[in-house]
This record gives sequence, structure tokens and C-alpha cells, in this order.
Amino acid sequence: MPRLEIDPATLLAWLLPAAVVFGGAAAALVLIVWSTKRVRRGRRARSKAATALDEVGAALVALDDDLDELELEIALSGALYDGDPPASLRRARMSAQHTRDDAFSTYRALREDDRLPAHVRRDARTLRARVDAAAQRVATARDDHREWTRTHAAAADQVAAARGRLAALRSRTGDPTALLAELAERADRSEWADAEAAADRAGREIEAADESLRSAADKAADPSASALADLAAAERALRSAERGFRVLEERHRIVVQSAQAVAGELTGAAGAIRSATGIRAALPPADADRLGREIDAAARRLDELRAQAQARPVHVNEEIARLRDRLDRALADARTVQQRLLGARGALPGTLAAARSALARAEAAVQPGASLEARVRLDAARDELARARQAHDPVAALDDARRAIRHAEDAQALATPLRV
Repeated sequence: MPRLEIDPATLLAWLLPAAVVFGGAAAALVLIVWSTKRVRRGRRARSKAATALDEVGAALVALDDDLDELELEIALSGALYDGDPPASLRRARMSAQHTRDDAFSTYRALREDDRLPAHVRRDARTLRARVDAAAQRVATARDDHREWTRTHAAAADQVAAARGRLAALRSRTGDPTALLAELAERADRSEWADAEAAADRAGREIEAADESLRSAADKAADPSASALADLAAAERALRSAERGFRVLEERHRIVVQSAQAVAGELTGAAGAIRSATGIRAALPPADADRLGREIDAAARRLDELRAQAQARPVHVNEEIARLRDRLDRALADARTVQQRLLGARGALPGTLAAARSALARAEAAVQPGASLEARVRLDAARDELARARQAHDPVAALDDARRAIRHAEDAQALATPLRV
């Protein structure tokens, strides 16, 4: 069979144009893919996604405030209907609350989403539509109820119902000075100064509500005047007073429970330091020295806290939770799974108590008018604390509780005006 011979020059002449064509096509394809990815993740795409998130955040704040106003409407109508507000208002509240709570969680997830900005923008728009729909349901229910009230409820009846709520609040809360006196006996004033301020504010709000109701009663007797604004002002003052009394009662509960628990928390922290000392003995020299410095710092801090325990039990318990958190991070991978489990079980009760205390302060600080970021952090703190309470794994529960503390402290800081 004759042997086929190919001239190298002929082969090169054929291959070179083919290589140029296919190479150029491949380069063009790579360029197109790269350009597409850059456009989809570029500054403009990220800016559009950020704008969509800002819009849904603003809508969330508005819905949260609308729900606060809806609570006022429900309180007013509940007084008119012997404690049973109209079903339309209750349904609107439940639906909007569910949407709001779910929307805060979704919004937080979208802010941390690393998908393409276009996908984040799309999901933000979907969320915005849900929030707007909930806000519309609230607005419709409020409009319907106000129209019914104007038609069927006499102003004098509304004033009488509001006076009944004021009397019930006074009867239920009693004299706050008794709780404040007990707090003064149990702890330093720094532990309950916020409760004292809340009680003072609640007292002023009750006086303001009383004054608004007197004005509403005068206008109810005048057919040409409207008492609606005064009734709404009275209801807002009553709700503010209720919040103040809740702060006082919650702070009293936290101080009492902290005073009862502080001795056990100090003992538990001392045990954690002893356990860390035992683990240190088995570590390589460099790791042992590093851990030793952390142990010494923890021991010194614990001695300082012992001296404050009687006067500042809430502060001491919260500081012990932080101390144990730092010690756990210093131990890192040095402990066995069993040691981590035992440590988490010991630290969890005190950390949960510290998280509840931090959350109570944040809830008192984050009021209508607070920033979106403060509300988001507060919602995150609630979610983390709920997960911590439901978790079956002590290590996971401890991590959740510690995150709840950080979120609650951030929320309080963001909601508290700076003092110049």
C-alpha cells in the first residue's frame, strides 16, 4: 500500500487559519462570559440591589409603626366592645404581625445573601409586595373601624371607655414606689435606674392621659367639636404608661432573679477556670502559655466581680457570661467534645439569663421612631434567644444565646441617642 505523505508546509497552511478562527472564538466566548459576570455583579447591579433593600427596609419600618397604631385602635375599640375588639381589626393585626415578623427574618437573610445582585433585587421586590399588602390590609381595617366608630359610637361612650382603661391601669399597677424601694434594698441604683426613669415617665403619661380625657369629655359635650384627637392622645399616653410599668416589672424580676443566681454563677465560673487550668497542663508549651494568660485574666476579673456581686448582681451575671465566652474561645479546639458539652451545660443558664436581661433593655430602648437597623438587630436578638431556648444541644444553645446578647446590645446602642 502506498504511504501517504503530507507536506508540512501544506499542513501548517491549513492548521494556522483554523487555530486562529477557533482560538478567536474561544477568546470571544471567554470575554463574553467574563463581561456578563462582571455586569451581573458590577457596581450598578449591586447599587440596584441595595436600593431595593433600602426600599423594603423603609416599608418594614412603616409597617411596624402602622402595627403600633393598629394596637392603639384595638385598645380603643376593645374598650368600646367590653374588651372584645372587632374581628376585622384582630385579623388584620394577626396577619400583619406574621408578615412583619417573617419579613424581618427574610430581610436580614437578603442583606447577607451572596447570590447575584439581580436575584437579591428580585426577592427584595417580592418581599416589598408582601409588606405593602400587609400595610394595605391594616390601613383598610383601620379606615373601616374609624368609619364605624364615627357612625355608631358616641364620643361620650368613647370617653367613658377610655376612663375605664385608665382606672384599670391605675388599679393594676398600683404604687410603683414599693417596687423601687425593694430594688433599692437589693441592688445598687445603677442596676435599676432605667426602671426608675420608666416609672417616672409612666406617671407623667398617666397624668397626660387624664388631662386628654378631660379635654375629650368637654368636646364630647359640644356637638360642633371632635374629641377624636384627644381620645387618641389619651390612648397613646396610656400605652406609653403601660410600657413604662412593664419595664419596671421586668427589671424588678431580673434583679431579683440575678441576686438569687449570682452565687451559683460565680461558683460555675470558678469551676470553668479550674477546668481550663487542667486542660492547659496537657497542651504544648506555646499553647499552654497563651491559655495561661487568658486563665490569669479570667481569674483576676472573677475576683473583681465577686466584690461587686451583692450590689450589682445583674451586671456581675452578664460579665460572667462574657468571661466564660472569652475563656471558651481561648480554649478553642483544646477541649474534647465531652468537655465542651459539660462546659456549655454549665454556662448556659447564666448566659440565657444575661440574654433575657439584654433583650429586655433593648426592647425598652427600641420604641416607635427607632431606626431600621435597631429594629433589625432587636428582631435578630429575639430569634436567637428563641432558638437558644428550643435547642437540644447545649453547645448550639450557648452559641445562640451569646449571639442574642450581641444583637440585643447592638439594638440598644443603635436606639439610644448619643449624649453630647
